[in-house]
Amino acid sequence: MLGQLSIFLPSIALGIMLFFSFVVAPITFKSLNEENARVFIRKIFPYYYNVNLTICLIATLCFIFIKNYSLNFYLILSTTILFIISSFILMPLINKFRDNKEDTKFKYSHFISVIINFIQMVFLILVIF
Repeated sequence: MLGQLSIFLPSIALGIMLFFSFVVAPITFKSLNEENARVFIRKIFPYYYNVNLTICLIATLCFIFIKNYSLNFYLILSTTILFIISSFILMPLINKFRDNKEDTKFKYSHFISVIINFIQMVFLILVIF
């Protein structure tokens, strides 16, 4: 059962990531003015990161509990660590740079967050398939 859970949970995380990236974010910026879109995105991103962090952490623990230290374990562990970095380091920096109108730093850090998000999706796809 834990073996199945270690695949089911990454599937959930990937689904959340895809839905957020291709539905929530684009619709937010098309439907709301820039100021309200920023407020909404700032409110939802902590949930996005922390829900996915929790899901991936549980999946990582499943791999540890069943003593499966295959490539999938390292991929889900890496994904979990990247969620920690994104949630607790990168997101506060992005917000700080935006608030301080440091556009170059904001664009660079936001670009890094997008790359990390893409890498996480690739890792999750590899775990699932």
